[in-house]
Amino acid sequence: MTLTDREKILLPMMMSAFVTPFTGSALTLSLPDIGLAYGVSANELGWVLEIFLLASIVFLLPMGKMADRFGKRHIFLLGTTLFTLSSALCAVMPDMGFLLVARALQGLAASMLYATNMSIVALCFPTTQRGRALGWMVSMVYVGLACGPVLGGLLNYYAGWQSIFLSITLVSLACTCATLRYLHQEWREQEVTGVDGRGALLYGLAMIFAMFGLSELAELSWAWSLLLLGMVLLGAFLWHECRTKDPILPVFMLVENRVFSLSNLTAMIDYSATFAISFLLSIYLQSVLGLSSREAGLMMLIQPVIMALLAPTAGKLSDKYPPAKIAAFGMAVTALGILGLVAAVRLQSLWLVVPVVIVIGVGCAFFAAPNNNAIMGSVAKRHYSLATAMIGTVRLVGQVVSVAIVTMVLSLDWDSLTEMEELVYNIELSFIVFTVLCAIGVFPSWAARLKKSEEER
Repeated sequence: MTLTDREKILLPMMMSAFVTPFTGSALTLSLPDIGLAYGVSANELGWVLEIFLLASIVFLLPMGKMADRFGKRHIFLLGTTLFTLSSALCAVMPDMGFLLVARALQGLAASMLYATNMSIVALCFPTTQRGRALGWMVSMVYVGLACGPVLGGLLNYYAGWQSIFLSITLVSLACTCATLRYLHQEWREQEVTGVDGRGALLYGLAMIFAMFGLSELAELSWAWSLLLLGMVLLGAFLWHECRTKDPILPVFMLVENRVFSLSNLTAMIDYSATFAISFLLSIYLQSVLGLSSREAGLMMLIQPVIMALLAPTAGKLSDKYPPAKIAAFGMAVTALGILGLVAAVRLQSLWLVVPVVIVIGVGCAFFAAPNNNAIMGSVAKRHYSLATAMIGTVRLVGQVVSVAIVTMVLSLDWDSLTEMEELVYNIELSFIVFTVLCAIGVFPSWAARLKKSEEER
C-alpha cells in the first residue's frame, strides 16, 4: 500500500505532534539524575521543564504571524531543524546554565511546530476529512505522553539521561528529513507584509510575567505582583493590537467570531482541569495506596492509551456531526470521570481508579480533536496559522494554570488533620476544583455549537 500525497504530508506533522509532548514527559523521571550530574537543587531542576514551557508560550503567537509572512513550510522546517540541534546540545551541555539555554531553544523550536503543523494539515485535507486528520495529530500527542515516562525511564536507567535527548534528536532529524522530502508547498499569505514587533514584545513580556507569577503563587509572596504586571501588559498588548495595521492577534476575531473564542476558552478550561491529573494520581497511587513507581506508571498509562486509540474516531465523527456538540459531550464525560476520582480518593479505592481513568480517557478523546476541528472550521484559510497558534497557546496556558491550582491546593494546611490525612484531603479538593472547571467548560462548548447552528441557518 502506497501513501497518498496528503498522507505523506501528514507523516511529518504527526511526528512533530509526538516529539514535543514526548520530550516533556520523558524527562520527568530523569530529573533527579540531571540534578546529581550538575549538583543543583530540586527547585533549580524545575526550570528544566518550566523554561521550555515558558519559551513555547512566549513565541507561539508571534510564530503564527511569521508563518503567514514567510511561509508555513519555511517556519515548520526551521522548527524541526532547530529542535534537532537544540536536543543534541542538551545532551552535551557542560553545566546547568547552558542546559537551560538549550532547553529555551527547544521551546522556541516547539513554538514553530505548534504554530504551523495543524494549519498545514487543515490546508491539505478537505473539510470532510479534516477532523480525522486532526484526530491522528491528537492521537500522536497522547502516544508521546504515554511513551515518554516508559521509554524515558528505560533510557535513563540503562544509558543515562543524555540518551533521552539523543533519542529526541533522532526523531526530530527523521521529522526534518520527512519534511524536506514530502513538503514542497510554502503556504504564504501574500497580504501579510509586517511582523508587528512591538506587539510581539508586549505579548512576550506579558506572558513571561504572568506565567512565572502564576506558577510561583504558592512559593513567592511577590508572585501576585508579577501576575498583576503580566495582566496589565496583556491589556496593553490587546490595546496595541486593536490599533495596529497588521496585528499578531486580530482582536476583532475574539469579539465577532464567537465559535472561535468560545472553543478556545473551552480548550483552556479543559487543559486547566486535566493536565495535572497525572501528577495527582502519581502522588495518590504511590504515597497513599503504596504502589511502586512501576505499578503506578502502568496504571497511569491507561488514560493516554485510551485517548490515543479513540482520538482518530472522535475526529472522524466531527467531520459528520457538529464538532462543538461532540466536544461538549467529551467535556461532560471528563467531568463525570474526575468526579469519580473524588469518590476514589474518598474511599481510597485502587480498583475504582481503573474504570474512572478509562472514562476520563474517553472524555478527553472526544473533546480534543472535535474542538480543534471546530476552531479550524470557524476561521478562513488565511487565519489558519493564527488558529493553530491560539490552540497551542491556550493549551500551554491551561497547563500552567492546572499546575498552579494543584500547587496552591496541596500547600494548604489543616491543623486538625494528620500529614497523610491532609495530603488525601488536598488531593480530593484538587479533583473537586477540576470537576467544577470541567462542568463550567461544558457551557461555552455548547454555546459554540449553538452559535454555529445559528450561522448555518
